[in-house]
Parts: sequence; structure tokens; C-alpha cells
Amino acid sequence: MQRTLISLAAMLALGATLPAGALAAARAPASASKPAIVTSQLPRHAVPSHYAVSLVPDAAQRSFSGSVTITLNMLEASDSLTLHAADLSFRGAAISAAGGQTGLAADKISVDAQKQTVTLHFPRLLTKGGYQLKLDYDGKINTQASGLFALDYENGGAKKRALYTQFENSDARAMIPSWDEPNYKATFALEATIPAGQMAVSNMPVSSTSTLADGRQLVRFAASPKMSTYLLFFAMGEFDRISKVAEGTELGVITQKGMASQGQFALDSSVAVLKEYNDYFGVKYPLPKLDNIGAPGRSQSFSAMENWGAIFTFENAILLDPRIATQDDQQTSFLVAAHEMAHQWFGDLVTMAWWDDLWLNEGFASWMESRTTDRLHPEWQWSLRAVDTREQAMGQDALATTHPVVQKIATVEQASQAFDSITYQKGEAVIRMLEDYVGEQAWRAGVRQYMAKHKYSNTVSDDLWRAVEQAAHKPVSAIAHDFTLQPGVPMIRVDAASCSKGQTRVTLTQDEFSKDQPNKKALRWRVPVIAQTVGGQPVRTLVTGGKASVNLPGCGAVVVNAGQTGYYRTLYAPAAFAKLASQFGQLPTIDQLGILGDTRALGMAGLMPASSALDLASSTAVDAAPQVWNSIAGTLLNLHALYEGMPAQQAMLDKYGRQRLAPVLAHVGWQARAGESAAQANLRETLVVALGAMGDEGVSAEARRRFAAVGNDARALPAELRRPILGVLAENADAATWEQLHKAAREETTPMIKAELYGLLGAAKDSQLAQRALELALTDEGGVTTSAAIVGHVSGNHPDLAYDYALAHYSAFEQKVDASARSRYFARLGGRSSDPAMIDKLRAYAAKYLAPEAQGDTNMAIAAIQYRIKVRQTRLPEIEAWLAKHQ
Repeated sequence: MQRTLISLAAMLALGATLPAGALAAARAPASASKPAIVTSQLPRHAVPSHYAVSLVPDAAQRSFSGSVTITLNMLEASDSLTLHAADLSFRGAAISAAGGQTGLAADKISVDAQKQTVTLHFPRLLTKGGYQLKLDYDGKINTQASGLFALDYENGGAKKRALYTQFENSDARAMIPSWDEPNYKATFALEATIPAGQMAVSNMPVSSTSTLADGRQLVRFAASPKMSTYLLFFAMGEFDRISKVAEGTELGVITQKGMASQGQFALDSSVAVLKEYNDYFGVKYPLPKLDNIGAPGRSQSFSAMENWGAIFTFENAILLDPRIATQDDQQTSFLVAAHEMAHQWFGDLVTMAWWDDLWLNEGFASWMESRTTDRLHPEWQWSLRAVDTREQAMGQDALATTHPVVQKIATVEQASQAFDSITYQKGEAVIRMLEDYVGEQAWRAGVRQYMAKHKYSNTVSDDLWRAVEQAAHKPVSAIAHDFTLQPGVPMIRVDAASCSKGQTRVTLTQDEFSKDQPNKKALRWRVPVIAQTVGGQPVRTLVTGGKASVNLPGCGAVVVNAGQTGYYRTLYAPAAFAKLASQFGQLPTIDQLGILGDTRALGMAGLMPASSALDLASSTAVDAAPQVWNSIAGTLLNLHALYEGMPAQQAMLDKYGRQRLAPVLAHVGWQARAGESAAQANLRETLVVALGAMGDEGVSAEARRRFAAVGNDARALPAELRRPILGVLAENADAATWEQLHKAAREETTPMIKAELYGLLGAAKDSQLAQRALELALTDEGGVTTSAAIVGHVSGNHPDLAYDYALAHYSAFEQKVDASARSRYFARLGGRSSDPAMIDKLRAYAAKYLAPEAQGDTNMAIAAIQYRIKVRQTRLPEIEAWLAKHQ
């Protein structure tokens, strides 16, 4: 699943995490016959093998009727069966022995809404053996992205409604009574009755279509391979489809009518990615087709979902509308395809046994998306994004509220909250480090062994480590356990180096980086380290037992974590850092990015001067790599956000930011240049946004000029500048500008652009306009899936206002957020605050509305606020003193 992304500025300002989990123990793989050692919320006396599902949706009434015949095996005698079911009402249930004709009707059907189960009681004992269970039931179609849900949109001026499903992690039970846990794999045969003229989509191709007496169509799909319930998919609507056959698989992109051409890049990307993955995994994609379904609307928790053979993706994450698409949008479209297609193997073909090992799905798919993007689009220099990945993970992992990569999950609520930066970004970073440690070829050989051995089954993390260890003949399991079974961020201290006879000897000491526990006793990791002198040859070592010494060729400044493949912070002794800073411009771009990230984090934590990152920014040349300037802009935006509510100090910081960034924008230019790099195009967008936020009058004036001219000159607002210019206007809007944007949003008929415009209405710095945006969000004017996003935009500049308003209208906004995001949505609004009073508000909210196991994001928000307050009190004065000397 591709999670909804937070902006760089918001991410850096947030710096928060989920609650700590118990240290996970290594576990054996699940049994093929009975999942006795895997966590389950159901009795273990029955196992399903096949579901035959018949679905009759009524889109207009937002309801459906269904029936399912489940082939199952009774492992123990019992007079009852308990399945998962959520918001379903049952018309009947009967069971018959395999091959039998007469069904035994259930004499009692008990629904437990809290546990999301239904228990069927039978008048006599069901002995061991095979059975078929038939259930008839009714359910509801939701308005947010969970279970079977509807999305309303306009197409050609007409109102339309399409249906889709979203089942991860635990919402298949809202459409089919089932054993809705990943370890209970089964085959599925789905049929659906749909209106004439509409298209139905599922995991497998359509096997037959017939017309019923009333004109409706009965669509049957081919039976699926064995898979987990959360990977089942169904959609129905007025769709277009484009397709292409590659490597024996029919690849498709499905969109609302008239928008298929916007999916051509995604289709072409899928062809290239499929070839790459068939080769990499050594197991050919096993289904006959693979569709990517682009849907209008949005979610507060995800942007795409890896349903086997039928990837679901919101339009804004995969379609490229030539009127608004930027270089960043193209890259996002490719990344989403690469991520979700990686899941077709890692997650779908081989599935984690339980949500404890969710990272096996998400961390690996995140790593695979980055690897594949860099391989198939080398011009994007995607490998340089590895530092961004590391920073996002460490921002969460360095707080006391972190958790291990492999975490103990007991409930559905905990599973929903497991989709976080530790699971995704730390998982990706650890895999990158381990692949570098064992070697690319050995790593791939291990992955191929793992895939071949466990296809169509379930695994735990140790199954992967064993396969890689056997292929690499290196003790990878021990290192992997250190980084996945315990939380936190290692820190390598680099003592002052000494050079003799052309060699530099450096002592390395392993500590732990913590943002909010300065006296914490450091955990121990076995840390793979690559070090070198500037211009010298890299040397590898493994820091074990907390210390290591290494001899490096050459006598220059020392770079530890050279190449930035390691998951750890590097803290240099002052003299070593000063020497390195003096040669900063000579370093490879990846190392410049890594040192900037470490310096920023270590400075804010008080482990080195807080102004050190500004020293590096001040010495960076205007023509330095675009990625370096992106990082510097992120640092300045983060500081700008930290100074919110402190106008005099923020003005001083913004003046410095303008002095540094304006010359870079002048160098890059407002107009795209022939042959410019993708990184250069992305930097232009970043600089316009950053300078607009920092009050650069030149940028604001140019944004206003271009917006005013667009009626007479379409070139005034080219696609690559449209979004940053509108963002600058929205953030600095007065009442008249806000009304112009509101009018444009109302009149826009394309769902993707309409949602974007409504979101911008929440970006205003002006508190009165922010209040108007909140009131607008309480209506459905912008669409029922857009309201929550408007409030999210308001929280960027007015977190306390947004949180208080949303909580005051709790019932209304709870219905505007999909189920998997409800326990985190309100906490994330408040988590951007710097007001100590918000801590008590969040605790009161959690106590009133959330079960203890669902309070992870509330704890995350509280940790973010506490750390932000600490930084404002202890670090910002250092920044102010530095600024006073440099202006």
C-alpha cells in the first residue's frame, strides 16, 4: 500500500512517532495445515480454502446484498463457527458436508459488532472434515475508502458514482463474512450483478457476461489463486480501459470515462516494471492480467493499494493531466506503479503471516520502488533520495515512542497504526544497508530462494533472513535482528583522526541517537560502516561491541557512512567536523545530503551547535546540486515552522532564507530550460514554495502577475509552475484572492483539479480565511472525500484552530475520514501545534474516543509537541544568535 505523503516541511516539523512496542521475538513459519503459531482473533478449529461470492450492489441506495459459499475444513469438532463480519446483517446460514446435498441450517446467528465477528450455532456437532458453508447477507456501501465504498464525481457535467473496495488491513469482512486474516489464504470466485453499460473489475479477468431479464449484467470472474482476503478487489462504474500485453501478461489502466489517455505513462511504466520484476524475482508474475484502477477522490491514509491483479490508485497519484502535471507528478506516478507492482510478489504471492511482519510487505516494496526507479530512470538520480528516506524514518525512530520494525500487533486498531515511517522508510533503509553489506547479487539470490520456496504461502521475517544468509554465506541474521527486533537509531561517534605514513586511523564508538532521552543507556547494534578520507578509497568494517578502529588510505577529512547506505547517525568530534565542513563542496552529492541530515538532527538534539546546518548552507555554492539545495530549503522551512507565533524571530530567519534561496531561484530561473534535469525542475517548484512562505516579495509579485495574466495568456501558468504559484497565492491570500480561488474550485469539473483547489483554500495564513475554509469543510461542497484534506491544510498554519474546530464537530468529521485513518486523523491535526495546552487536549480526546490500543498516533502527536517545545526553548536561541551575526 502506498501511504499518503506529508509535505517535507510538515514532516520535518512533525518529527513524531508511534508508541513503543515490545521487543519482538523470532518466530517459526506458519504451518500449512493449521495456523497454530500465528496470532489470530478467531477460533482455530476451521480453515477456509475457497470462497464463491455473489454480489448485487445497489449504488444509488448505497447498499448491497450478497451470498457466499465457503469451502472449509473443520480441524476440530464443534457446533459453532466464528467468522469476521462488520456491518453485515444475515438472512440465513447453512452448512453441508463436502459432496452432501442437504444443508444444516444455523439455529442461531450471533453478531458481535465490537469484535467484528459473527458466530453461527448449529443444532448438532460438526465433526472433522470438509464442508460448504452458505451465508446470505446484506451490507452497506460506505462514502469513505474502506470496505465497499462509493466515490461521487462529475464527468462531462453529469454526476456519476462508481464503486470500489479497500480491504487492507481488515475490511474485507465488511463485504464478505470471512476468515479475514492474512494467514487464512484461499481462492476466490466472484460474480457481480451490475447495471447495463457499466464495467466490473476484479483481481482476475472476466470469464463470462450474461444479460438478465431486467437488463442488468451478471459478470463472472475467473477463480483467483490462493490469496489473503485483504487482497480481494471489486470495482464497478462507467470506465475506460487501455491495455498492452507484455511478457504474456495483459496490463491495463482503468479510469473514469474520457481520462484513459492520462494513464498512458502509468501503462508504459507498468510494462517496463513488469519485465524488471519478472527477472529480479525469478518467479514470473502468475496472473493473466494486471490492472491499475485510477479513481477520483482521496483518502487521509493511503494513495494506492496492491490488490493482486487489480491495483487501486487515486487519480492524483497515477494519472498525468497535461494541464497540471509536473515532473514530480511523473515521478510519483512511476513510484506508485513500482511500489504496488513489487507487492504483487512481496505481499501478494508471498504474504506475511500476521501484521507483526507488515514491514515484509511495505519495507521491501518501498526499497524495490527506489531501486527500480533508479534503474529504469537513471536521469532522475533517485538513489540520492535514500537520505530523505533515512531522515523520515529517523525522525520517528529517535523518540521514546518509537517501536521495532517487527512489532507485536494484537488488534485491528494496532494493525491500522502500523503503516508508518518505521514500517516503510526504516524497513527500506535497513534493506538497503543489508543489501550493500552482503552484495547485490547475493541479496537477489536470497530473495529468489525466498520467493520460490514460499510462493502462495505466508512467512515471517526470519524466513527471509535465512534465505539471504544461505545465499550470501554471511551472518546477516544477527545484524538484521539488531535493526528490526529492537527500536532506535544507532549513532557512530567519530573521534579526532590521526594520520601517519599516508594512512588515517579513526576510532569509532557506537552510541544511540535520541531526541528526547538524553541520558538513555545506548542499545547495542552490529553496525556495518563504510568510511573513507575525502578523495580516498572506502574501507568497510563492522562495529561490534560498541567500538572499532579503522585505517583509511589518505590524510584528508574523514567521511563516515560514505555513500550513506548505513542506518545510523554520524557524530564527528568538533575538529573532525570542521575539517569535513571545509571540504563540504568537494564531497559526492549523496554524502553532502547525508551530512546535512545528520547535522540538522544532531544540532536540534543538542549534540552539536544548532547553527551547524546553517554554516553548511552559507558555504554552499549557488550552482551546487539541486538535491542539496532542496535539502537546505527543507531545513529553512522547518525552522520557519518552528518560529510560528514568534514574528520578530521568524522575520529574521526568513530574511536569511530569502538571501540564500533567491539567488538560487535566479540561477534556476522561472522558465523550464531545454535539457534541464528532473532535479532542476523539482528544485524550481521547491524554491517558489519556500520563498513564498518566507515572504519573498519578488516571488509573491510574480505569482500574482502570472495568476492575473492567465485569462489572456495560457503560458503564464504552465503546468510545471501552476501548483507552486497557486500555493503561494493561497498561503498569502487576502479575501479577494481567496474568493477567486473558491470560484475556480466551484467551477472546476475535473475531480482531480477540483480537489486540489479546494485543498488550497485551507492553506491561508490569514486566520479569518482559515476559519472560512473550516466552515466550508463541514459541508460536502468540495466532495465528501475532500473535507478532511481541507482541514489538514488549515492545520499547516493553524493547528490549534483546525484541531479545535474538528473536535467541536467530531461526529461530522469522523464520517469524513476513512475507517483506517480515524484513530490518527485528529491527533495529526493537533500534533503540529507548539502550544503546551494541546497536550492535555489530546490526552482528553484519546481518553474519550479511543481504546488504549488505538492511541498510538495520539502519543506520537504528544511526543512531537513536547520535542518542538524543547527545541523552541533550547535550540532556537542559538539560531537567533547565529542569525544576528550573519545579517
